[in-house]
Amino acid sequence: MTLMDSKDETRAATQPTLALCSALRAALRGAQHPAAQQPLQPLPDKGLAHDHVRLVGTGLLARIPKQSQMGLDAAHNLAYQRACFVRAALGGHTPALHGWLAPSAHLSRGALLVEEVVGRPAQLPQDLPAIARSLAALHALALPSPAACAPLLHAQDPLQALCDEIEAQASHLPAARVEPVVSQAVARQWQQLKALCSAAPRPPRSLIAFDAHPGNFIVRADGRAMLVDLEKCRYSHPGLDLAHATLYTSTTWDADTHAVLSVDEVASFYRDWAAAAGPAAEAAAAWHVPLRSAMALWSLTGCAKWRVLSQAAAQQGGDGEDWSAQRSQAALVRHVRERVDHYLSPSVVERLLHEQHALNEALRP
Repeated sequence: MTLMDSKDETRAATQPTLALCSALRAALRGAQHPAAQQPLQPLPDKGLAHDHVRLVGTGLLARIPKQSQMGLDAAHNLAYQRACFVRAALGGHTPALHGWLAPSAHLSRGALLVEEVVGRPAQLPQDLPAIARSLAALHALALPSPAACAPLLHAQDPLQALCDEIEAQASHLPAARVEPVVSQAVARQWQQLKALCSAAPRPPRSLIAFDAHPGNFIVRADGRAMLVDLEKCRYSHPGLDLAHATLYTSTTWDADTHAVLSVDEVASFYRDWAAAAGPAAEAAAAWHVPLRSAMALWSLTGCAKWRVLSQAAAQQGGDGEDWSAQRSQAALVRHVRERVDHYLSPSVVERLLHEQHALNEALRP
C-alpha cells in the first residue's frame, strides 16, 4: 500500500466513524441519557457484528450492532443481547449491563451500554488457566426451567440444532470455491457428526457463550479473564466453549491474542477447566473431542459462509444478518479475508484433523 493509499483509507474510515458518533449522540439525547453530553471515542473496528464507542468519563461502552448474527429483527436482537449480559453477569466474569438505547431513527439497531472492562488482551498460553476459570464460572450457573430460558436459544436437542446450523453454513461451500480436498474432509467430518447426533446419549448442558475465542477476553489487573462479547449465548454444551477457546481457528483469529497452541497446552486447558468446574466435569469429559470436531466444522463452514455473503451489498434497515464487507472498515475486512483464506486451506484443515486425534490420546485418563 502506498502512502497516498493509506491516507485515503484513513479518510474513508473516518467518515463512517464520525457519522456513528453523531448518531449515538442523537440517540443518547433522544433517550435523555445522563451521558448525552460526554465526549465520545470510537474504538478500533475489530468485529463483524458490532461497533464500540467509549462514553468518556463514564466507565461505559456503547455496543452498536452492525447486524444480528442470530438473524433477528432489531428489537429482538437487542433483547437477546440484553439477556446474554444479564444472565452471564451472575458468573462474575463478564461486564455489567448498564442500559440500552432502543432502535430508533438515529440507531436502527439500537445499542447496549455496558461496563468498560479495563485490562489487557489475553496472552496465550499463560492466560489459559484464567480463561478456563472464567468459562467454568459461566457453565456453573444454574440451568433455568425450559420456560425460563427464553429468549436465549434453548433447543430441545442442542447437538442436533448445531448439526442443522452447520449444514446450513455448509451449503455455501460450493460457492466459496474451496479446494476439493477441503470439501471432502468437511463431508467426512459431517458424516461423523450426523452419526453422533443419531446416538441417544447427550452431554450436560448449561449457559454457554458460543463465542469464546481468546480475542473476546480481557484480563484485568487482578488476573481475572473477563469475557466481553456475549451476543450469542445459548443453553447448550460447555465443550463447545472449550473448543472455541483453543482451536487453531480461534487462537490465530485476533492479532492481539495470536498464538499457536501445542496439544499439551490444549490438554492442560481442559484439565484446568475440569478442576474449576467440579463434579460437572466428569460427565462432560467424554464429549470434549467430539464437540471440538463439531466446533471446528462450525468454524470452517462459517468461513465459507462469510466468503460468499461478504460480497453482497449492505442491507437497508436494521433487521437480520448482514455479512456485507461494506459494514466494516477496509483493514478489518482485509484481516478477515486473509484469515478465512488461510483456514479454508488444505493444510489448516489437515492440521485440525490431526489435532483432534492427538488430543483424544492426550486426554485419555
